[in-house]
Amino acid sequence: MYNVGIYGGSFNPLHLGHIRCIIEAANQCKELHIIISCGLNRNEIPPRIRYRWIYQVTKHIGNVKIHFLEDDAPDKIAYSKEYWHKDAQKVKDMIGQPIDVVFCGSDYDENSFWKRCYEESELYIIKRNGISSTEVRKNPYANWDSIPNVVREYFTKKVLLIGGESTGKSTLTINLANYYNTNYIDEAGREISMRSGTDMLMLPSDFTDILLTHKMNEIEAIKHSNKVLFIDTDCLITRFYIDFLDDAQNEKQKNKALADALSDLNHYDLVFYLEPDVEFVQDGDRSEVIAADRQKYGNQIKKLFDERGIKYISVGGSYHERFLRVTSEVDKLLGINRIE
Repeated sequence: MYNVGIYGGSFNPLHLGHIRCIIEAANQCKELHIIISCGLNRNEIPPRIRYRWIYQVTKHIGNVKIHFLEDDAPDKIAYSKEYWHKDAQKVKDMIGQPIDVVFCGSDYDENSFWKRCYEESELYIIKRNGISSTEVRKNPYANWDSIPNVVREYFTKKVLLIGGESTGKSTLTINLANYYNTNYIDEAGREISMRSGTDMLMLPSDFTDILLTHKMNEIEAIKHSNKVLFIDTDCLITRFYIDFLDDAQNEKQKNKALADALSDLNHYDLVFYLEPDVEFVQDGDRSEVIAADRQKYGNQIKKLFDERGIKYISVGGSYHERFLRVTSEVDKLLGINRIE
């Protein structure tokens, strides 16, 4: 058992090879200090995100401390010997006591930074299985099985489906989630709008609940998604329906402000607008006002997104044509080349 050990890397991103090294290193010393190498000029994943990943997978262990080591080298090649000993001294000063052992993955050897800068310490090389942060960054979806659960959320894409009533959004959202073996966010307003048995008697507070519930559902769902999360409707669609409320309490503007604030926070990797060119189906609670002029109200929805600079892909045609168009775009997003 060693007293003090260090294990360092960029963890850009953290992968299962790193976790193997962390576990083996922590098992063999009283204190393990993990050093996150942060290139201020290298366009890396933000340091605080990497810190949180490592904290989440080590907080139960009890003998792990995490540190940042910043440098201004423009790339890894430029991070040469002129940085090495200066940064090694920074690490020694952070820890404040003798370093007994330096743990490294098997992608390093005796000639690495670690051995040359900590000659007084033992070098312990932990065998890794060839997982590379570089390869994960190039194509995280092809290397999904090498990405820890706590990291997957960072790479998960969000795909939003929008449109008016009876355009096939809900069915298509579920079909897409099943096809890509992932999960989806249902339209929160479907259940909340029927608290009085009819959406004609909704309260202003119902719209507040819809907006907040939908966002919270998204926050939770993306933690457990498989590469992509499909979302049925968003806060701007809810904002559109706010105008249909007979609002004696004059609460519309408050809910619209909330919708705008949530829209500013949201980000989607793809947005699909489903055109109202399929048959309108009345399922009992759909607006006959909207049904009478679907194109007019559809254009109002588009305007909400256009005004905020949110790009979307218009999708029309039959249900089958819609499915093929959307899956084609999602495949491109995920780098999937299908051979039928």
